[in-house]
Amino acid sequence: MAPVTIYHNPRCGTSRNTLAMIRNSGIEPDVIEYLTSPPDRATLTALIAATGLPVRDVVRVKETLFTELGLNAPGTTDEQLIDAMLAHPVLINRPIVVTPLGTRLCRPSEQVLDILPIPQLGALAKEDGQPVVDAQGRRV
Repeated sequence: MAPVTIYHNPRCGTSRNTLAMIRNSGIEPDVIEYLTSPPDRATLTALIAATGLPVRDVVRVKETLFTELGLNAPGTTDEQLIDAMLAHPVLINRPIVVTPLGTRLCRPSEQVLDILPIPQLGALAKEDGQPVVDAQGRRV
């Protein structure tokens, strides 16, 4: 089986929940902490293309830096957004997960369940206690 990769921020609850769901399938993914090991331009553009999302949807628009850099200005191009994400990885929305079944920006974290090649092994709840998977490994 091809590896599963998560572009992860350990300080992000959504990212931690997504990682827990991957591991609940019995998969130990390649974990890339993108704030300390950011993707290069080719990798970032390939990831964005693979998600099928517009570039703007992969940018953390709620990040203060987004506004400070003027990225909310009309006419900001995809190239300018990518340049900003490369210069400031905190602007990359997360988590992005790559599996043999596809690439997703997993917001909400449950989206990862649609692209995992192995079903959930048992019950799992998010950090806040919200159940995600029942004891039979089915989505709640």
